[in-house]
Amino acid sequence: MESLKIAFFCWESLYSERVGGLASAATHLAETLARDHEVHFFTRGDHDRVIKDVNYHCCQPEGKNIVDYCRSMSMSMVERFRDYDIPRFDVLHFHDWHVVEALHLLRERPNVLSFHSTEFGRNGGNFGDWWEFREISTKEWYAGLIAQKILAVSHSLKNEIGWLYQIPQEKVEVIPNGAIPEEYRAYIDAGEVKHRYGIHPLTPLVFFCGRMVFQKGPDLVVDAIPAIIQKHWDVQFIFAGEGHMRRWLTDRSQSLPAQFLGWIPDSEYVRLLNASDIVVIPSRNEPFGLVLLEAWSAEKCVVAADVGGLAENIENFRDGVKVYPTPESVAWGITYVLNERSKISSLGKEGRKKIDRLFKWDSIAKNVVAAYRSVMA
Repeated sequence: MESLKIAFFCWESLYSERVGGLASAATHLAETLARDHEVHFFTRGDHDRVIKDVNYHCCQPEGKNIVDYCRSMSMSMVERFRDYDIPRFDVLHFHDWHVVEALHLLRERPNVLSFHSTEFGRNGGNFGDWWEFREISTKEWYAGLIAQKILAVSHSLKNEIGWLYQIPQEKVEVIPNGAIPEEYRAYIDAGEVKHRYGIHPLTPLVFFCGRMVFQKGPDLVVDAIPAIIQKHWDVQFIFAGEGHMRRWLTDRSQSLPAQFLGWIPDSEYVRLLNASDIVVIPSRNEPFGLVLLEAWSAEKCVVAADVGGLAENIENFRDGVKVYPTPESVAWGITYVLNERSKISSLGKEGRKKIDRLFKWDSIAKNVVAAYRSVMA
């Protein structure tokens, strides 16, 4: 098939500004596409670069709030885009609401919009700060209206944006995120890693990694700990990630076997991921949940909330254990696995097999290219 010239518009990447899972998803998709196509990635940052055949074009926006900041970013992205539009780009791929002004200015060009989440979902189904929620939600609605084709990372998210913004279902295609399992599987001395955190090598370790916000549910794990240690006195918990709930949760956990590390580098994340016995993902809302694929890549047992993409992708008791997003249910799920130690390994290995079947970037990129060609016709 003919090679395409593709423009990505995304406010984060792995090599400049990085906020959450969007950076990983967009970067890995761009790198996979760049094996066969010319890819230009317009994002934030302090200088341009070429990494793994992806051309990164950076801007430095300004704004007194997140809405003004993203408007400035979109304007700067479009200016940079025009510098590289000869020969013309074949298709433009926009990611989430941050770049809606860029989509507006370039709406006549063949385009695709990826929804990775919604403002409603990021607030855990609450309205959050009303002014900001209203502004961002309106931008999501408008982006869904003018985009020629929409990609959603799960059927759950497809239903959510249909319900929230009355987007016709036939306009939306579900294409999941992928994983590069070799980046997350490490053959390390788990006992040595645990020892560094003052944990005995044979002690069960439950690991949470994510933003310390209501949506991600770290409080549900903290509130589950007392019930868990009643039956398994020696279990330990490590929480990694930043967010406004971190200080409150740290104070709340003073008498509990829990450590809060804050932000950790990728290398330490991989070490802890592979040293842990259980990875817990208690999100109240989760459009996809990249940490699930990362845990499976490391062949780890997952206890996860039965919501969104997590619910779609986990086969209960085969490659993970699904629970309700409540402290009681999280406690039950972790206790169930600790009671059945022989299942810890088998659940993780089944998850690893599913990565190879369903979540490799090569096959996902082919589906994305097919979506591109549908708007170019």
